[in-house]
Amino acid sequence: MMLNKARILARYGMTHAKQNTARTTGFSIVTPSIHPFHSMAKIQLQKQGPLDLSYDVIKSDTPRNGNVEKPGPPIIILHGLFGNKLNNRSIGRNLNKRLGRDVYLLDLRNHGSSPHSPVHNYGAMSEDVKHFITKHELNTQDGPIIVGHSMGGKVAMMLVLKNPQLCSMMVCIENAPVSLRPNIEFVEYIRALLEIVKDNGKTIQTLKQADERLAERIGGNELVRRFLLTTLKRVKTEGALGASSYTFHERIPLGTLKDAIVKGEIAAWPLDPTHERWTRPALFIRATQSQYVADEYLPLIGSFFPRFETRDIDAGHWVNAEKPGECAENIAEFVERHED
Repeated sequence: MMLNKARILARYGMTHAKQNTARTTGFSIVTPSIHPFHSMAKIQLQKQGPLDLSYDVIKSDTPRNGNVEKPGPPIIILHGLFGNKLNNRSIGRNLNKRLGRDVYLLDLRNHGSSPHSPVHNYGAMSEDVKHFITKHELNTQDGPIIVGHSMGGKVAMMLVLKNPQLCSMMVCIENAPVSLRPNIEFVEYIRALLEIVKDNGKTIQTLKQADERLAERIGGNELVRRFLLTTLKRVKTEGALGASSYTFHERIPLGTLKDAIVKGEIAAWPLDPTHERWTRPALFIRATQSQYVADEYLPLIGSFFPRFETRDIDAGHWVNAEKPGECAENIAEFVERHED
C-alpha cells in the first residue's frame, strides 16, 4: 500500500511551478517545470462548521429572448486571493444579460464582508460554498454553474470533485489542479500592507501616501497596488481640539492569509485523480501572458476532468478584470452549447 501511494505521488504529486522574477502586470510569471516537490498542505478535517458567506446577486428580471420560460441554473462566481465579490461584477452582469439567469457573486472566507476564520484552505472554502448552495436552495435541476478565478478556481475544482452531483458545469479561470511552491511575493505584499496599518497615521494618512509606500516596497504597476489597497480601510479619528487624522485598518485578516500562504495552503492541490474525477463539462480559461495553466498541465487536468475544454485569452493573470467581456463571452458560449 505504501508503494502504491508512492507511485501516486510520483505520478501526480510532484508537479509544481517554479516562480521567477519576471513581471508583466506586477505579479510573477509562473514558469512550469517538473521537480520532486510535494505541497505541505493537506485537506484538514475541521471541527468548525462552514461559514455563511456574504454575497451579491444579479437577478434576472426579463426572460431570455422575451420567452416566458423557466430560467436556467444560476451561476456562482468566486474571486481570487486578496479579492472580493466586486471584482466579478462586470463578468456577472455580462453573463446575466447574455444567459438570462441569476448570478451570485460570493466573498470567500477571510475576504470581503464574509466571516473570518483561522482556517484557510481549499477543503474549508469549498465546504463554505457547498453550504451556501444548500442554504439558498440553488441545487435544483442539475445544479448551479460554478465559476472561479485563481484561488477561487481551485475552490471550484475542489467543490465539484468532492461533490460530483452538486453542480452542472464548472469554469476555472487561470488555475490548474497542481501544487505550486508557496509564492513568497504574496507574503511581501502582506508585509507592506501591514506596515501601512502599523504606521498608525504617523506618516501615512492618505491613499496617495499608502500607494507610495506600497510602490517603495513592492513596485509593480498602479492597478495592482490599487487592488491590494482594497484590503485596507481608511478610518478617521478625532483628536484634541477637534483635530482629525486618518489611519488604515485591515478589512481582512492579513495575518491569517500570510500564514496560509507560508504553509502552502494557497498554492496547494491535495487531491489526486485516482480518487476524484468529475465527468461533467469543465472549461479552463487561460491567459496567454501567464503560465498558471501551462500546456504541461493539460494531461493532469484531463485526468481530473475528462470532459474539459480550454479557451485562451490575450491577457495577464487578472484576465477577469482586464477582459471581462471576453471571459463572459467564452463562458456563455460554453454554457449554451452544453445546455442545448
